[in-house]
Amino acid sequence: MTRRPRLRLPGITALPTSGSGMRIGLFGGSFNPVHDGHRLVAEEMLRRLELDALWVLVSPGNPLKDQSELQPLSMRVTAARELLDHPRIRVTGFEAAHGFTYTWQTIDFLTRSLRDRRFVWIMGADSLAGFHHWERWREIAAMVPMAVYVRPSSLRAPVSLAATALSKWRLDEDQAGVLALRKPPAWVYLHGRQSPLSSSALRALKQR
Repeated sequence: MTRRPRLRLPGITALPTSGSGMRIGLFGGSFNPVHDGHRLVAEEMLRRLELDALWVLVSPGNPLKDQSELQPLSMRVTAARELLDHPRIRVTGFEAAHGFTYTWQTIDFLTRSLRDRRFVWIMGADSLAGFHHWERWREIAAMVPMAVYVRPSSLRAPVSLAATALSKWRLDEDQAGVLALRKPPAWVYLHGRQSPLSSSALRALKQR
C-alpha cells in the first residue's frame, strides 16, 4: 500500500468529533487556495443532503496534480477554517497523520473505524469527469454514497466514463436528502448556484 510519511500537527491533523448515526459529508481536496466556490459547494451540500456535519479534508497533496505550488498543509487548513466558518463544518488535515496518499485509503479507514456513521463523499463535477483516473475508483463508489455538484467547466461530466459506468446507481436530485441512508453504490448529480472560481485560476492570477 502506498503511503506518505506521517505528519502530525497539533490542532491541524486531528479527526473531528462525531456521534453515532450522524450523516457526515466528506469534502476532500487540496484547497490550494480555498475560495468562495468551495464555500458555496459546502453550504449547498449541507442543506441538500440534509447532513449533520461536513468535514473538509485538506489533502497533503493530490497525486494526479502538480504539487510544486502546493502551500504547506497548516496554511491551507487555517485558511479553509477562516473562510468556511460554519457551526457544522469542520476542517482537518487528518489524512497527513495517517500517511494517506489516495482517497480510497481515507474512505476505507473512516468506514471501518466509524462504522455507525453515515458518510457521503462530495466532489465537484470536474472531479467526476476524471474520476476514472483515481486509484481504485470503483472501490470508492462501492464503499460510500457520492454527491457531485455541477461546475461551469464540466458540462460533460454526467456522461464521462465513470458516470456512464455508474449510471444505474444514479439517484434523482429530489432524492438527495436520503443519499446518506442509501447503501452504496449510490450517487446524485446536483445542479444549483455556481461559482466561476477555481484554485488553479487563482494561483495563475497571483503569479501575474
